[in-house]
Amino acid sequence: MRWVEREFEFNLPLGVFPCVLERLRGTPARLEELTRGLARQELTAKPGGLWSIQEQAGHLLDLDELHEGRLEDYARGLEVLRAADMRNRKTEEAGHNDARLEEILAAFRAAREGFVRRLEALDEAEVSASALHPRLQKQMRVIDMAYFTAEHDDHHLAAVSELRRLG
Repeated sequence: MRWVEREFEFNLPLGVFPCVLERLRGTPARLEELTRGLARQELTAKPGGLWSIQEQAGHLLDLDELHEGRLEDYARGLEVLRAADMRNRKTEEAGHNDARLEEILAAFRAAREGFVRRLEALDEAEVSASALHPRLQKQMRVIDMAYFTAEHDDHHLAAVSELRRLG
């Protein structure tokens, strides 16, 4: 299923926020495990014109900037969160297949650790702050944004697993 076809109901109780944080914290390790031992050819292959495994990894890195920005939107009390670039220009133009996977993974781990640290520092009122998600046209609390990010992570990890099977 394409990511943009997914529908979400944001109704998690605040008490599961630590569980959502663990999913986010674990994404770099899961990505590293999925890519361990793959040859450069396997990492950069683009079957059917799809993003390669390395581009999938780079995309996760690219989007941590959006997640950080949305935390700023909540902190500023904005009514509407910043929109994602649904054309994924940053990923399309980044040349992730020309980079070393180790550099992408290290940068993603560092970015994600910073994002999780910021989320961990929030109090209950901040975790429940809400703003409109522009594409979904739904109110999204910080806990929902964290869950949405974890779901997006899993979407791309599943794509990496599928590419491994195709390779």
